[in-house]
Amino acid sequence: MSEARIGRYDREVIREAPMFSALPAEAIDSLLAQSELQFHARRTTLFEQDDPATAFYLVLDGWVKLFRMTVSGDEAVVGVFARGDCIAEVPCLTGGNYPVSAEVVADARVLAVPSRGIVELTRAAPEIGLAMLASTSLHLRKLVDQIEELKARTGPQRLANFLVELAPVKQGPCTIALPYEKLLIAGRLGMKPESLSRAFQRLQSVGVRINHNTIAVGDIARLAEFAGRERLMAFRCPGFRVGCAPG
Repeated sequence: MSEARIGRYDREVIREAPMFSALPAEAIDSLLAQSELQFHARRTTLFEQDDPATAFYLVLDGWVKLFRMTVSGDEAVVGVFARGDCIAEVPCLTGGNYPVSAEVVADARVLAVPSRGIVELTRAAPEIGLAMLASTSLHLRKLVDQIEELKARTGPQRLANFLVELAPVKQGPCTIALPYEKLLIAGRLGMKPESLSRAFQRLQSVGVRINHNTIAVGDIARLAEFAGRERLMAFRCPGFRVGCAPG
């Protein structure tokens, strides 16, 4: 791939990605020379579940979802990835198949790195093994966080966290454009569409207003505080109050 096609900001993102951060500059250059910068429109499939893992992807812009099809034919969203995230590097390195499918959910630029280049580099530069461990560890941490979200937090609290992460400010009012459709947001947050609607209604009490795909937040710090308070409430039993006898 031509070096001119990658801007300085993109190179910074590449260098900070777990799969690249542990590599020397010459190893990165070697991988980039074999890689392809791709542009994909919304709803483009990058790969399908059980296909041979011929490349892994680094998201430079846009959003990509990973999902599996259940026995009943439903789509289970595994995660949604944005700028700086690596996708499917582990099956590439181990020579396996993709365990999930990947679909672009907002127009995206991705760097496709062929598995053959990784294999060759692993033989020549053992540092790639450390990079693989770092990347695997990051994915594991994200999965643990996701399980915590589903187990320990209420639906409105998960939605509040999602909005706080998208917000351009840490406090005060702001406007947030939802990055993809509400159906996918519900899937990412482990909710049904109707539960997502109820969660948005619940957030109105803390100054959240929705107009189609635009969210107005009166005070993002208040929303973050609500998320923490909701989490505490999730652990309380009905009929009990903290510091009080049952009543």
